Amino acid sequence: MQGKFRSLLMSALLASAAFHAGGAMAQSVAAPAAGNAAATPDNALLLTVFLKHDQSRPLGELNAQLAKQGFYNAFPPAGVEVVSWYVTMGIGQVITLRLPASRLREVNRVLEDTAWGSYRTEFYPSYDYKAVALAEHSKAQQGQAAQ
Repeated sequence: MQGKFRSLLMSALLASAAFHAGGAMAQSVAAPAAGNAAATPDNALLLTVFLKHDQSRPLGELNAQLAKQGFYNAFPPAGVEVVSWYVTMGIGQVITLRLPASRLREVNRVLEDTAWGSYRTEFYPSYDYKAVALAEHSKAQQGQAAQ
């Protein structure tokens, strides 16, 4: 299963890189239709999003812009799981989402359309490695106990 996650993550990263490499041309393409794919162990990725506040403007002004652009109506898209959502003082908001790789572009476009101007964005895709790491830890512990 680890191979599937790695392959899926690489596909998502390559698709994201190709999308961003298109520059202005990519921006002229219509926003993707809302997806309905559900995250499963075989297709899920985690996406940590940093929404960095524009500290040159007052919070009320930023919130008004978010409301005008429809941020909270559109984000997160329906069916995208919010794993965590924190305010980190001095940075802004740090959100971790679980979604199928096929919906990565949709999440990106929602943020471009509704968050830009109030926030600068950074994205960190990853995959769930917990089961693999715990299995390796258990195997190492059993090997150590056998010695």
